[in-house]
Amino acid sequence: ENREAMLNSKSNRLTEALEEANKLFDGVCRAREAALDAQFLVIASNIGKEKANELHSEMSAFDSTAFAEDLLTFMGINRTEVEESDDSEDVPGGFLPNDAWQTMGEEAPKYFRRAPTFHYMMGSFKSEPPVPKQRIERQKKASKGKAERAMPSQLKKMEESHQEATEKEVERILRILQTHFENDPNTPISFFDFVVDPNSFSHTVENMFHVSFLIRDGLAKIKLDEDELPIIEPTKPSGRGEEDSRAGARNQVVISLDQREWK
Repeated sequence: ENREAMLNSKSNRLTEALEEANKLFDGVCRAREAALDAQFLVIASNIGKEKANELHSEMSAFDSTAFAEDLLTFMGINRTEVEESDDSEDVPGGFLPNDAWQTMGEEAPKYFRRAPTFHYMMGSFKSEPPVPKQRIERQKKASKGKAERAMPSQLKKMEESHQEATEKEVERILRILQTHFENDPNTPISFFDFVVDPNSFSHTVENMFHVSFLIRDGLAKIKLDEDELPIIEPTKPSGRGEEDSRAGARNQVVISLDQREWK
């Protein structure tokens, strides 16, 4: 009902209505009351937007006459002296002081922080039409039967290459473990010293993954020392190697390791 009065830039009716709504909202306890408050917020937002648009339009108005008067005053002109003096026409530059343009030039660079954009005095050059792109004909897709026959062989090669890389890494780690044990068989090898890479968490996880194959195949075993810390050592070859490896495969455990524990 009071929309026109609230839109007036000199009126504080909208602010008063918002403050009253904030006081009333403290006592809201029903859904319908909250819905009415939300409806009021929408109306108040629309009125505030219209009020801001009107204020912005008034601020952006440009009066060229007032700007020219201010500019002349800044450049040093005195209206009273101009009206009293009759010899201003004989002075070079009219009624402006000799240093007027220099004064404005020294002030103007403060408001220009970048170079002016480049433009053509006689218009832009005529651009040539773009060269038509050559149409590339797509190769016809192979028949469904050929694609199905090709995919299994590709997947098989990928699986074989990944498996071969894992087997080579496991063999390399086994040789390192055997070398350490042969050099000093009486000193136990700490499992964590053996697998942890101080500079890479992902490399540490890969080492633990590859060592698990040694445990599964019975090529190495892990046990606890006097301080209840795991130590690792290669298994001694015996006549019952296959039975030991099968028995060892049933006694694997899962180890959790996050970055905080790794550090």
